[in-house]
Amino acid sequence: MVRTLTIELQASPLKRVRPRWNGWTAVTLTVALLVALPVLIVVSRVLQDTGGAWDHLASTVLPTYIVNTVLLIIGVAVLAGSMGVTTAWLVTMHRFPGSRILEWALLLPLAVPAYVMAYVFTDLLEFAGPVQSALRDLFGWGARDYWFPRIRSLEGAVVMMSLALYPYVYLLTRAAFLEQSICVLEVSRTLGRGPVRSFFSVALPLARPAIAAGLALVLMEAIADYGTVEYFGVPTFATGIYRTWFGMGEPVAAAQLAAFMLIFVAALLLIERRARGRAKYHHTTGRYRRINQRRLRGWKAALASVSCSLPLILGFVLPASVLLDYALIEGDATWGRGFTQFAWHSLILASVTAAVAIVVATLLAYSVRLNPTRINRFAVRTASMGYAVPGSVIAVGVLIPFAGFDNAFDAFMQRTFGLSTGLILTGTIAALVFAYLVRFLAVSYNTIEASLGKISPAMDHASRSLGQGPRGTLLRVHAPIMRGGILTAGLLVFVDVMKELPATLIVRPFNFDTLAIRVYRLASDERLAEASTAALTIVAVGVLPVILLSAAIRRSRPGHAPDQ
Repeated sequence: MVRTLTIELQASPLKRVRPRWNGWTAVTLTVALLVALPVLIVVSRVLQDTGGAWDHLASTVLPTYIVNTVLLIIGVAVLAGSMGVTTAWLVTMHRFPGSRILEWALLLPLAVPAYVMAYVFTDLLEFAGPVQSALRDLFGWGARDYWFPRIRSLEGAVVMMSLALYPYVYLLTRAAFLEQSICVLEVSRTLGRGPVRSFFSVALPLARPAIAAGLALVLMEAIADYGTVEYFGVPTFATGIYRTWFGMGEPVAAAQLAAFMLIFVAALLLIERRARGRAKYHHTTGRYRRINQRRLRGWKAALASVSCSLPLILGFVLPASVLLDYALIEGDATWGRGFTQFAWHSLILASVTAAVAIVVATLLAYSVRLNPTRINRFAVRTASMGYAVPGSVIAVGVLIPFAGFDNAFDAFMQRTFGLSTGLILTGTIAALVFAYLVRFLAVSYNTIEASLGKISPAMDHASRSLGQGPRGTLLRVHAPIMRGGILTAGLLVFVDVMKELPATLIVRPFNFDTLAIRVYRLASDERLAEASTAALTIVAVGVLPVILLSAAIRRSRPGHAPDQ
């Protein structure tokens, strides 16, 4: 007879941390206010009088913007979600030809901006492109003898965005599948459920939060996209904001469109929260066993290989191959000094923004660690909400206060000294870097916060006992330990800035073109061969972080083994 001794441990309740108004709290609140300012300004313009401009938009183009945006997010959610979940399940739980390579290769489309993909497929699939030309030559068809899907359409935009964005769903869903206990799936099998029923009844519900988070990222990126929908001629809120500001000269009406656009973002987040409710999806044990991947054979293996290879081929291999071919045959006519200038501008903007984002994110994360009060946490959440806001909205929110300051300061200088200062902040690199910071601070903060959270509080206590204050502890203890997380955060922000188009297009200084702007302008003029050099450079820069992300996912499962 085995006796079990049960020992109950009663922990004393933790003392509630009260807000302490120290220097770190002041820094956190100040940064949060500054970063949230563009979004708050956009919202504040909702009820401002536009002199009839808003009424004109509401009666003419606003219904079209709403319908197209809704159809766009529905289509992208279905297509990107199905591709991301299916591929994640296949490569995680099964072995088939090419599965080991596909584990990391399926993330490569993250390196290709959606607008670059749109340019490539349009050149391939339009009437004068190689695909339709080959069909006409092969079958002897005339222009009216066959039907071919129109790439420049809302459906085409859905496909392009889905191919470029499905890795967000794949990334988070695969991590969720890796973290699931294999015991739960085995219990489902013992109860008579096959692999398909176990997937839908057990694995999919457990991964629901990760899938919802991935879809939220995908849909926010789809709403924010400007290059793809503008090139395809699909009027959405992203294109409407740009046209209203620069085409109609109505910044207030553009801000009101941006505020209306925020309703869609808020609705997406609210739907995801309500759908999840108070349900919890976690395991009751910390014991994890190695995943015994099911080996597929015959037609099942072939179907799995094709299903996983198709998104990779269409989303990365084909666009990258076409761009490389164009770049080697023709390339950018400004190759040399001109192209170097575009690359230098992109490099400067991405490097400065990455450095600033690292510093700001580290200060915010460390402030919360030192003083984890509701005020600090709320401030950090406020400062990090820019990633959920489209770049065009942030651009409008940045230009309005900067232009107001420049005009007020110029009027003051003219009244006082008779001098005109012109534009000091508007249309400068500082304004563009600030817009990037608002947009991508959450990317660096989440990475650094996760890295900082892995450091035991005992390290802080030991450092303080040796005479180091909070600043010394951060610089001499935490920073060396967090080196990998800091570099990852900076690299992710660097790549995002290299690809960002809407904010760059609106806020950039005059005659200050980047690689993204170069690609957009040349491709808009149907000069894809010349745009290939800049586009290929952007893609190449994005490959390294994708590989690092794939390695991090594989190591994320508790009890990970190298041969797994």
